[in-house]
Amino acid sequence: MKIVIAMMKHETNTFSPVETDWKRFDNWGAHFGENALKAYRNTGMPMAAYIDLAIERGAEIVTPIAAEAMPSGPVSAEAYGIMADVICDEIEKGCDLVLLDLHGAMVTETTSDGEGSLLERIRGISPQLPIGVTCDFHCNLTQKMVDNCTALIGYKTYPHVDMYRVGKQIGQVLLDSYDGKCNPTMSFRQVPMLTHTLKQGTDDQPTKSIIRTCLEAEKQEGVLAATFFGGFTLADTPNTGASVLVVTDGNAVLARDTGKGIADLAWQRREDFVYHCGSLDETISQAKKLTSYPVILLDHEDNCGSGGTQDVMTVIKEIVQQRLEDVAVAAIYDPDAVKKMQEVGVGENILISLGGKTDMPSISLRGKSLLLEGKVRALTDGHWTVHGPMYTGVEVEMGPTALFETNGIKIIVVSRHHEPWDIGVFTSVGIQPQHEKYLLLKSRIHYRAGFASLAKATLLCDGDGVTTSRYDLLDYKNLRRPIFPLDDGADY
Repeated sequence: MKIVIAMMKHETNTFSPVETDWKRFDNWGAHFGENALKAYRNTGMPMAAYIDLAIERGAEIVTPIAAEAMPSGPVSAEAYGIMADVICDEIEKGCDLVLLDLHGAMVTETTSDGEGSLLERIRGISPQLPIGVTCDFHCNLTQKMVDNCTALIGYKTYPHVDMYRVGKQIGQVLLDSYDGKCNPTMSFRQVPMLTHTLKQGTDDQPTKSIIRTCLEAEKQEGVLAATFFGGFTLADTPNTGASVLVVTDGNAVLARDTGKGIADLAWQRREDFVYHCGSLDETISQAKKLTSYPVILLDHEDNCGSGGTQDVMTVIKEIVQQRLEDVAVAAIYDPDAVKKMQEVGVGENILISLGGKTDMPSISLRGKSLLLEGKVRALTDGHWTVHGPMYTGVEVEMGPTALFETNGIKIIVVSRHHEPWDIGVFTSVGIQPQHEKYLLLKSRIHYRAGFASLAKATLLCDGDGVTTSRYDLLDYKNLRRPIFPLDDGADY
């Protein structure tokens, strides 16, 4: 038995000015062939689950590629072609089963449905080939994706700490299908609403109740998988938004009715998915009054894990102005600043124009640097390994990295975008986050994987950036309408 296992992942923010070329995937750590298997075999990723299942089966394993890039703008045609071609070229050689670790919100220069287009191409090569797919919770699921695979599932956690488990779940469904033990039958339903990312945490309501309903559904006889996708609202596509997919063993009516029940619940809770912005200066003032530490400050509108530029200085500027001290920041993307700090060396003082190097024309925002005087505290190569519950075992490459201290604030400055979902972002430069008063993180929900157990309080800082929480700043051109909460006429 020959199984092709591959990973091709990108969450595309169509409003982001950050370029997504092949180099961006390569910098994350794109791997081909045997190197792909070695890189992901002993990790917490869906691809690792697929590999383990194939080894248990005694199958021949072929891993043409494992490639991912931090969220950013549309994927270049070249990068998409490299990934899709190597997968399809391997399938053309012949195989018995395909297991894919995808995202579900990839937009490229040539298609608004990167995953659907890949799956359609594979189906064209081998119309009867069993294809299993694991997608991210933020998948903007499309009919093309559903029509061109055998069975599909999504994560039930955000932050995504169940990636291995759901990969193994759907992988086993595919193997059972191959053996004639089940007949995967899917029902797909879109819900006409945008669910705000800050309201998607699966430990919080309303998402918690919806996920619980999915888990209860999977206990029913004949239900193989039930997924609620929160969707990724920063991708301007016709399929952006929430959706539900149920996989049953040959029972289309059960799949339809189960999916409708989950979708109905999500629609009933739609008002709870709306986020209301607050005042940044009031938030920082509130932080100064807290006495139990560490306090997490979330600079969520510049989250590179959703395609942010990671160099917006709005929140840091407010912290400096209000003289909030004992703050550790992860992280500012500014390769030029890192180079200048490398030139002066550790322990030296430097006056530096930090961040603000990137304009954001989609929201009419120009980059604004912040002139700061401080000391270079550390210089590293930015390499470390994730030991926390999300992306466990994955090697992180932040590129040349510096720790800059100014006005009682320790700022990690990186040369490659990276969202802080693990404490390694701090420990790799010598900071013990549990001993800091304030941790300013450019993140939304994923920070919880590594930091939730440390936080005595968490405050949302409504700053600026292309991961904005203000839908009125986003000029949607391709989004299906009407849709809640943008349109009064949205109905389900």
